[in-house]
Amino acid sequence: GAFAVFWSLLITPASSADVSELPAQLQEKVEAARQACTKFDNGTLHIEWGGVDRVDLDGDLYHDWVLNERSFSCSTAVSLYCGTGGCVSHFLVEGVLHSLLNQGWGLADLGPNRVLLADVHGSQCGGINPTPCVTASTWDRDAKQWRTTGAEWE
Repeated sequence: GAFAVFWSLLITPASSADVSELPAQLQEKVEAARQACTKFDNGTLHIEWGGVDRVDLDGDLYHDWVLNERSFSCSTAVSLYCGTGGCVSHFLVEGVLHSLLNQGWGLADLGPNRVLLADVHGSQCGGINPTPCVTASTWDRDAKQWRTTGAEWE
């Protein structure tokens, strides 16, 4: 009932110690980040709390996986994983991985759809970095892809 739905809406962070329990596609992203850090003056990758989220992205009441590079840090590089457009988040739904450069994301329910909201670089809205710009996407189970559109305001 409502209690189960309420709990499914919570984003549950997993600890960085749980990297070995990540699905293979996300382990590959961690390993690529680790290699990039090692190549930069033999640095060490650290994944801070909140690097992995378990959350229902598609509205099926099962937790999917999100790997947030905003929580990655390299001991020898200040900004190896993020830039002016934000950081990449990797969203794993139904075994399919999609990644999005963002400055923050959240979830909302709109009618029957679960909606992924993301704060993205202003250039995606015809502006520059400080221009406010967001995108809304919903998971298409049949096509196994995210669906989004640019609004046509009049």
